[in-house]
Amino acid sequence: MSAWLPTAPCTPEDCVERPAATVGTARRVLRAAGCAGVLLAGIGVGPVVRALPRRVRERLVTAWARTLLATLGVRVRALGSSVAVPGGLLVANHISWLDIAVIAAVCPGRNLAKTEVGRWPVLGPLVARSGTLFIDRDRLRSLPGTVARIAADLRRGERVVVFPEGSTWCGRAGGRFRPALFQAAIDAGAPVQPVAVRYRSAGAPTTVPAFVGEDGLAFSLWRVLSLRGLVAEAVVLPPIPTDPPTGDDRLARRAPARRALARRTLARAAQAAVDRERDGARHCSVPARPPSVVPERRPARMI
Repeated sequence: MSAWLPTAPCTPEDCVERPAATVGTARRVLRAAGCAGVLLAGIGVGPVVRALPRRVRERLVTAWARTLLATLGVRVRALGSSVAVPGGLLVANHISWLDIAVIAAVCPGRNLAKTEVGRWPVLGPLVARSGTLFIDRDRLRSLPGTVARIAADLRRGERVVVFPEGSTWCGRAGGRFRPALFQAAIDAGAPVQPVAVRYRSAGAPTTVPAFVGEDGLAFSLWRVLSLRGLVAEAVVLPPIPTDPPTGDDRLARRAPARRALARRTLARAAQAAVDRERDGARHCSVPARPPSVVPERRPARMI
């Protein structure tokens, strides 16, 4: 694994609560069966849905995501006074594998995921067939190409969903938004739309859905299946405009410092908006600070 990757101090032992109110074993099994059925249906129709017009596709994806979450016993609540704009870079904090479905249920778009997700059983084929973009986090040289692909999608009016923390956190604390992927919004002249994701149970914030540290997917899934009354909230925040591209590639190459400052400014603004909506960040048992990373060097300028 690359030393450049951000890491969170969150661990299942220190940060993930045990479900306070649970359902019976029979209900858990029924939830698991329903989840598997919805996932398999998504794998089957994914390529067809992907070819439909954007508005029709988004309605179907939203309905599918809400159905999937309902089978897991998760109720979705969309908050915020803003509407997700098409052709925008949607950036959110990252707590769990559930985040992808929660955002799809509120403001669906083309997701960026780590390559390991594509190898997950059942879920991997689904995300691959739905048009997900993958990023190899161990190969920094592939990063400019990933940014270019995202920028091309944004220019076509696609909404692209990314988790710029680069790692999952427990939800009470969060990591620093990495600036690299914000370059795609700058290159495309697309707005950046922050979304804050949070989870509640019995009216209080919960870390049960968190997928952190050495946690296994099966264990994380079983916790979610067991929990009673889980509510996922997605707070859609106002979009942050970007300056339109100049069209002068020579100028852009001559001013790398200006480009770096622009993406870092965007990342800080988006993170500040999300942090204001994050629940209980000051009360986590782990420090709410940026992950420890190696200082930037020349090959990592996009970060």
